[in-house]
Amino acid sequence: MTTLFQRYRLGDLTLPNRVVMAPMTRVRAAAGGLATPSMATYYAQRATAGLIVTEGVQPSLIGQSNPGTPGLHTDEQVASWRPVTAAVHANGGRIFAQIMHGGRVSHPDTTGMQPIGPSAVPAAGEVFTPAGPRPAPTPRALETAEVPEHAESYARAARRAVDAGFDGVELHGANGYLIAQFLSSNANLRTDRYGGSVANRIRFAVEAVSATVEAVGAHRTGIRLSPGATFWGVEETDVPQLYTALLTELARLEPAYVHLEATTDEEVLLGLRRTWPGTLVVNPVLPMGPKQTGRADADHWLGLGADLISFGRAFIANPDLVERLRTGVPIAPVDEATYYQGGDAGYLTYPAYQYTA
Repeated sequence: MTTLFQRYRLGDLTLPNRVVMAPMTRVRAAAGGLATPSMATYYAQRATAGLIVTEGVQPSLIGQSNPGTPGLHTDEQVASWRPVTAAVHANGGRIFAQIMHGGRVSHPDTTGMQPIGPSAVPAAGEVFTPAGPRPAPTPRALETAEVPEHAESYARAARRAVDAGFDGVELHGANGYLIAQFLSSNANLRTDRYGGSVANRIRFAVEAVSATVEAVGAHRTGIRLSPGATFWGVEETDVPQLYTALLTELARLEPAYVHLEATTDEEVLLGLRRTWPGTLVVNPVLPMGPKQTGRADADHWLGLGADLISFGRAFIANPDLVERLRTGVPIAPVDEATYYQGGDAGYLTYPAYQYTA
C-alpha cells in the first residue's frame, strides 16, 4: 500500500515523501515584485515537504493579479529569488515556482494596464487592488495574433525560474486565472481557433505547456487544474469531456505532473486519473473551503491512485507538517486574519511542535 512517507521519483528529483506544499498566495513580496529574505525563511522552514510549489508568480506585469505578489519577468526578480531557492536547497528541499497569469482577474490600479482575457467579459465579484477591493474591470479581448505571446510568457518565466535556481515550474491553469479563462465556456466567447469547441478551448493551455516544456524540459514542467470550479465566475460545460481532451493532449508532451484540485465529483476525477498516464498530484479539499487537508484525505486519494498529495492551509501554520503527519500529533490551526496582511506575523511565527521526552 502506498503511504505518504514513501519516496517518489519525479523527473530528475527523488522526493523523500509524497507530501507537496500547495501554492498559496501570501502577498509578502517587496516593491517591484521582488522576493524577500522573509520569503527565503518561510520556504526553507517547510523544506521537509517532498516538493514545495510557491505562491503564484506573475510572468509579466500585465499578468499580475494581486498587489504584493512576486514576479519572474525582470533580472532583479530573478536575483531576488536566488536566496530563496538556495535556502530551500540548503535545508534539503525541492522547489517549483508556480507561474500565474491573472488574465482578467486584475485591475489597472495594480498594474497600470487594462487587464486582458480571452473575451471582454469581466470576472465575478471584486478584485484586490492597492486601495482595497474594487469591482472586476472588463478586460480587453486578445486579438488572435496576440494569444501566442501570452502562452509564451509562461515559458519565458520558466527560463527565468531555472536561472533563479528553481527545480521546475507549475503552470497555474486553475481557479479562474488566464488558462482557466480560456478553458471556460462563459469567460471564453471567442469564435477563432481559441474558442468554441473543446478542441479550441484547450488550445491555449496546451500551447502554454508545450512552450514551457520546450523552454526548460518536460521534467521541470507541471500544471495545476481545477475541473468544474467556478472561481471568479468561470463556468465549464462538459467537464469530463473538456478535461479528458486536455489531459490526452498534455500526455503527448509528457510533463512532470498534473496537479488536480478536487473541485468536481470524485467519479469524474477518477476518470481523469485513468486518462492521465503520468504523475498525478491531488489536492483533496476545496481551496478556501471549510476544512483543510488531513492525513485521512491523503490516504484516501493515495488509495485511489494519486501519486502525491498537496496540502495548502495546513502548511501555513505547521512548518513541520510532514513530521506532524508522520507522528500523528495535532495539526495547528491557522490564523486566517494574517493570510494577506503582510509582515512576518502569521508567516514566520508558527512554531514547530514541541515534543516532550
